Amino acid sequence: MDQLQRLKLQLDIDTADTKQDVLLQGVLDSAKAAILSRRYPYEDYPVDDTGETILELRYFDLQIRIAIYLYNKRGVEGQLSHSENGISRSYESADIPESMLKAVTPYVGVPL
Repeated sequence: MDQLQRLKLQLDIDTADTKQDVLLQGVLDSAKAAILSRRYPYEDYPVDDTGETILELRYFDLQIRIAIYLYNKRGVEGQLSHSENGISRSYESADIPESMLKAVTPYVGVPL
């Protein structure tokens, strides 16, 4: 099962429904970019034979969790606090929370 299908399952979106595929792929790409940026702070990202950046398998679940976070924040980006009818929302940061990204181990090479 690919990442798009996994994300749809987590968000309770019918996997045959393609109406939101561009949006969902966009949040997956953003999550991947955030992980790669943290993983390779001083190096170029690894790429496969087609030039596509490679996300290590161990970060696939984190990519889904970050994508869900980004998807759920649509329309309320940067919200710090909100209360309505007994429901209260606030966000750790306007971006992806550090608590999610701390699971990424930076790759640091040896200076030449």
